Amino acid sequence: MTQIQGIAQPPATSAPALEARGLTKHFPVHGAGGARGANGARGTGGARGTGGAREADGARGANGARGAGGARGAGGARGAGGARGFRARARQGDLWRPARAGGPGGAVVHAVENVSLSLAAGQITAVVGESGSGKSTLARLLARLVRPTSGTLLLDGSPVPPGGRGRRGYARQVQLVLQDPFASLNPVHDVRYHLARPLQVHGLAEPGASIDETITGLLERVALTPADQFIGKYPHELSGGQRQRVAIARALAVQPRVLLADEPVSMLDVSIRLGVLNLLGGLRDTERLAILYITHDIASARYLADTIMVMYAGQVVESGPAEVVTDRPEHPYTQLLLSAAPDPERAGQPERPALGSRGAPPSLVTPPPGCRFHPRCPRAMAICAEAAPPAFDVAEGHQSACWLHAADLDAEQAGPIAGRKASQGPAQAPGQGEETH
Repeated sequence: MTQIQGIAQPPATSAPALEARGLTKHFPVHGAGGARGANGARGTGGARGTGGAREADGARGANGARGAGGARGAGGARGAGGARGFRARARQGDLWRPARAGGPGGAVVHAVENVSLSLAAGQITAVVGESGSGKSTLARLLARLVRPTSGTLLLDGSPVPPGGRGRRGYARQVQLVLQDPFASLNPVHDVRYHLARPLQVHGLAEPGASIDETITGLLERVALTPADQFIGKYPHELSGGQRQRVAIARALAVQPRVLLADEPVSMLDVSIRLGVLNLLGGLRDTERLAILYITHDIASARYLADTIMVMYAGQVVESGPAEVVTDRPEHPYTQLLLSAAPDPERAGQPERPALGSRGAPPSLVTPPPGCRFHPRCPRAMAICAEAAPPAFDVAEGHQSACWLHAADLDAEQAGPIAGRKASQGPAQAPGQGEETH
């Protein structure tokens, strides 16, 4: 990696402001296993019968009444169990689990799988991975915009109540900045409205004080000065970087302690990305915010973040200090990401060992058994197709979920995967013909 002069890193703190333990999110696949037949009727297995009425197995019967198995009975009353499909959930301690898996046929998208992380005050954690790896879903889980299938959130060490309880208080502590600032700002309202609204909703407008003074202070915090030139403008009158700064100012209006930035610079011109990254670094250093920075660009993660987590197919495959992960990557997928990233320092130097990959990211509806990266991994062993690897400690604070770090594998486990052709050579690395940075 290119040695970039990064933002000064503050010392680590002990107590995390926000912590996630074993977060998992499975989305139901709607319409799977129940294709419609003639006249709009569906097939068996809870499909619609003649006249649009559903058959047995918990489906609707005549007159729209549901059958047994916790479905609706006559008159629309609930049957035994009282639960209704995927939306019904059972409380187990502080974990929320689906009452049954998925939609028709039980098919689900395994978007996020058993992810744990800690966001400490004055620290930036970067989550890196290609499209579809679960990064944005993770941000929405942390923001409580979607409910996890299982797992728990802790704010200042205390479990966050499930469901909608305490949502407004939680939003005051944890704010989300979305990827596209033009889509996240209402085009019919000016900057003043966007910044005044959270102050009014959360009761933060001080009595007797001019709300414009508070808005001016917010604009100055995100380097939109002089503020009076921006307060009356509409989103279409601002550049992409200015719109994103307004979105960050709106998040800061409620005085949060945790800021979730979901690819905040990917929609911006390259020439202005550095300014937004420096703004986030300044918020960490001066205001001690805990920041989650989601990105495709592992080079910007190295520049800005204290810690890097690499995700693949909904799982964390490697994590550790930013410089350690980028200088000494231990997981083959992280090595592939770095090999695809442009690095001027490689010019004129001996070539690093080539590390190619096969195929494309797996289906998250039917993920492969074992390690989800093994169908593409050039170093895959037999055990990789059989069991998911745990997170091995490869150095202090540095973990890699790869069987290459296991010291007790037998010859059969460490052998090649059955059926993989020995002559099958590595194909192109991610980033060469596909969207990965």
